[in-house]
Amino acid sequence: MAATEQRVTAALDETAQHADDTDFLLAMGRHVREARERRGMARKVLSQNANVSERYLAQLEAGEGNASVLLLRSVARALGIPVTELLDPQESSVEQRLIRRFLERLPEHRLEDVVFRLMRDFGHEEAARKKRIALVGLRGAGKTTLGAALAKDRGCAFVELDREIEREAGIGLSEVFLLYGQAGYRRIERRCLERILESNTEMVMTVGGGIVSEPETYNLLLLNCYTVWVKASPDEHMARVVAQGDFRPMQGNAEAMEDLTRILEARIPLYRKADLTIDTTGETSARSLAQLREAVAA
Repeated sequence: MAATEQRVTAALDETAQHADDTDFLLAMGRHVREARERRGMARKVLSQNANVSERYLAQLEAGEGNASVLLLRSVARALGIPVTELLDPQESSVEQRLIRRFLERLPEHRLEDVVFRLMRDFGHEEAARKKRIALVGLRGAGKTTLGAALAKDRGCAFVELDREIEREAGIGLSEVFLLYGQAGYRRIERRCLERILESNTEMVMTVGGGIVSEPETYNLLLLNCYTVWVKASPDEHMARVVAQGDFRPMQGNAEAMEDLTRILEARIPLYRKADLTIDTTGETSARSLAQLREAVAA
């Protein structure tokens, strides 16, 4: 009795597998036909471009026979699609296939940026990210003034990443650089940012202007916070720093403004990754705060 039941079960499994294989071949054939028709390509033209027989293509599109992987690769190349689309036709919607083809055709230098933006905008809930506002930009743009005022407005914590770095290291930022160097400073910065993100679900934070030069740390910020580039002209950056009583940028450096301009220009593509840009050039703090408040509340 047990042997009979086993034979019946095996037969049923074999039938189910055969049905699954048939469905797969039919779906693959339909996908080949649709891809060919979307390109306005006759079967004869595809046959010539792929160097396969029209008979093979007819069988493939009808879901008949067992398709050769090498011939499938030739067909995929002639259609301008990855062979994986033909081998797994039921797993991808039309939209998914269009997105995949779009990404495959992007130049390498654009791919990282596009993938990152997809991750940021669709991998995290926008409302959750907007509970953590991060202001980025060069010193003197007005980040601290705007950040403190916005945090008070929202009734949430105001966090300055630079101060957290000093607190963890037990020394000032300049001493951190002298003692640990650039690499050491960036490690502490990353560690502090991770801790701040873990312990604050709602806050307004300001970060140092150079955080954008550390891709992993900057991406961590962009993925977890609604980021705002607080922008100003080089003249205003310098004037505001000096107005704060810090004359170091001008001491012993006759080309300070040129250096500042070069730094800003080099970082512009990175700052532009932020969700929002607020230009404070020629604006009062009150006006800039009103713009910021309106933008993050939208």
